[in-house]
Amino acid sequence: MRQTIERIERTLDGEMARAVALLALRAVLAAVFVFHGGQKLFGWFGGYGLEGTAGWMGGLGIPFPTLSAALAGGTELFGGLALAAGVFARLVALPMIFTMIVAMATAHSGFDAAGGGIEYPLTLAIALASIAIQGPGRLTLGRRPGGSGADIAAASRVRGSA
Repeated sequence: MRQTIERIERTLDGEMARAVALLALRAVLAAVFVFHGGQKLFGWFGGYGLEGTAGWMGGLGIPFPTLSAALAGGTELFGGLALAAGVFARLVALPMIFTMIVAMATAHSGFDAAGGGIEYPLTLAIALASIAIQGPGRLTLGRRPGGSGADIAAASRVRGSA
């Protein structure tokens, strides 16, 4: 039994296991944010679109509701797409975290998600912070073969300086 546990621990401790775990985290976050961004901007997935979202945000007292709705929706949609690809993941996580903080401060009260609390946006913000700190992992579109998992911008700077 002990050998089995040690073998499982070695497997889960490996670099590829960490890469797969980060890919799974990014994929789930990406799906959530693309879903909600699409709702806010275009009314996809049963959302209200930009006008409806702006009206709702205005009702919450958020200033410049149309601009705020466009910024929140764009951050969620395009940030989610970037997370899915793993490109600029650390960079896009920051405005996405900010969007979740604003959501917690304006649209949610209490803790329990079932009662409209901050539980869900807080969880998303912490997961995004993990990506911002850890990075996107090895399994990204921006990874150079044999490289360190740097984003496409870093790869282009290296090529451009040669």
